Amino acid sequence: MNKNKKQGVLLVNLGTPDEPTAPAVKRFLSQFLHDKRVVDTTRWLWCPVLHGIILPIRAPKVAKLYQSVWMDEGSPLMVYSQRQAAKLAEQLDIPVALGMTYGNPSVLSGVTRLVEQGVEEVIVLPLYPQYSATTTAAVSDALTLAFKQMAEIPAYRFIRDYHDHPLYIKALAESVRRSWQEKGQSEYLVCSYHGIPKRYADNGDVYPQHCEQTTKLLQQELGLNDDQIGMTYQSRFGREEWLQPYTDKTIETLPGKGIKSLDIMTPAFAADCLETLEEISGEVQELFKEHGGESFNFIPCLNEDQLHIDMMVELVNQHR
Repeated sequence: MNKNKKQGVLLVNLGTPDEPTAPAVKRFLSQFLHDKRVVDTTRWLWCPVLHGIILPIRAPKVAKLYQSVWMDEGSPLMVYSQRQAAKLAEQLDIPVALGMTYGNPSVLSGVTRLVEQGVEEVIVLPLYPQYSATTTAAVSDALTLAFKQMAEIPAYRFIRDYHDHPLYIKALAESVRRSWQEKGQSEYLVCSYHGIPKRYADNGDVYPQHCEQTTKLLQQELGLNDDQIGMTYQSRFGREEWLQPYTDKTIETLPGKGIKSLDIMTPAFAADCLETLEEISGEVQELFKEHGGESFNFIPCLNEDQLHIDMMVELVNQHR
């Protein structure tokens, strides 16, 4: 990059409803589930099902789930993302804007805010450690759509993934060690990643390989053996086969194998959100205890942890 030009950073995450209400959730899910990167079903088949069945049924249910995790300042994902952007801007001393692939603030509004501050070159950092077409590529699509609406686009660099970055692994490991120091080490550590349909991986999406590599590097950093750590995939949707092993099904079997105390973390998520706070800390914890588990410890996402911000600084500086 030309360091004579003013640079800025666009942090991008998936997005969140504006409010924990059925109408707001419906708007958000509609945009999200219309993206062919997320659901590639033929439109004339998918759209009537989406609008006639899925959204009317799911929106009120999901709104209640959002209400259970909503913070005073707003949606957890938005709150933590804003804190990340503020800390990153402070450490880099260059403009940092937030954009969401779906919902507000949009990627276009994020890029526009940077340009309005005189930024000529944008470093785009999608907050997805492991690459997937369903997430990272969707950010690229959103960026292209934003540029289509601009008379003059800035130069930009796109950080594709950081699943094996040493500072990312270090930050994950330190979050685990900190949990062990505070609550004691459980018998088993589960790394639960967001799932994708198995067909996507069969067609070339490298996401599962990235998840496996992250888990392997974390295992090495923590000095755990194969009987002390494992990985699973959560948040599947619909009847199609998704990446396995499934988090919920795995958790149900652990107590029967003698594992009564469990640590669980979500390395694919850069910020706590509905899928970590409600699904893992809530639903999955209940499953574990219903099947005989005794101690369940959810290790939060890295959020605005200083080591996480240090990693972002390093990533950005590597692309300047």
